[in-house]
Amino acid sequence: MSNSCIRVLADPVQIKDCKETIKRLDSKLNEITSIFNLTGNAARLKILFLLHKEGEMCPCDFSDVLEISVSGVSQHLRKLKDGGLVQDKKVGQTIFYSIKSENLLIIEPVLESLLNENKTITV
Repeated sequence: MSNSCIRVLADPVQIKDCKETIKRLDSKLNEITSIFNLTGNAARLKILFLLHKEGEMCPCDFSDVLEISVSGVSQHLRKLKDGGLVQDKKVGQTIFYSIKSENLLIIEPVLESLLNENKTITV
């Protein structure tokens, strides 16, 4: 079986239009790729899921729920924060994390599907 392409006739209008679309969307595509790279780690996706479900949580909460060290959680939160997916706020000596709303549109469908799956499982 060959993986070669045998095209009888190229559609130059389609190719030109596709190139222009990709060029126009290049910045947004790179941004989405970066977000998906960050969420491609199971622990970080779990953290984002919990933030979506709960609104905000502190590293100790994540550590208890995910059963990983606070320092491990902190490393994941740092990557998510550096990637612009989460924000933090300090209340007393506790730091609470939440999802940045501008990125929620990109990852919300995935997180919502997990919430819906969770509801289906518990019924």
